[in-house]
Amino acid sequence: MTRIIAGQARGRQLVVPPGAGTRPTSDRAREGLFSSLDARLHGLGGMRVIDAFAGSGAVGVEALSRGAAAALMIETDPRAAEAIRTNLRTVGVPGGRLLTDRVEQVAAQDCAEAPYEVLFLDPPYALEAKALGELIADFARHGWLAESALVCVERASRDPEFPWPEGFDPLRARKYGEGTLWYGHRREQ
Repeated sequence: MTRIIAGQARGRQLVVPPGAGTRPTSDRAREGLFSSLDARLHGLGGMRVIDAFAGSGAVGVEALSRGAAAALMIETDPRAAEAIRTNLRTVGVPGGRLLTDRVEQVAAQDCAEAPYEVLFLDPPYALEAKALGELIADFARHGWLAESALVCVERASRDPEFPWPEGFDPLRARKYGEGTLWYGHRREQ
């Protein structure tokens, strides 16, 4: 059972897409993620968050529940996109938006809105680290990320490290069972 951990929608259950194609971030890992974000950013109040490879949208919806002004969830799978729509309706917190497109396509387009302060990526573990680094660099290059944006990547714990792309500095990594959260931030230009 996936649920909202904190904030105005605390305790509400979220639906998860059927099948093995989605690997939701565990409640424990999400709790660790948001504790880290709170500590580094002093809360999410008014922040703009991207939840890439969103799956059920649990990270984006949790961010909204905790006071984020906007959460952009990017997901290409139709079943997962429907789960995100359901979860946004269930939680009823404003500011959530779903883009049903490939994350790579979105990152390669110029951002036509205000940049985002937080980027969370939970891609399939099979996606190579180098390709993921290029994707993060594309988000920055095309104006999606604010100066000093905080980036968190979920990878398989068996991966020894995550090589951050040029222009990003590593902060820390935290292991949660089969997944590890890697934190970094965009260097100010």
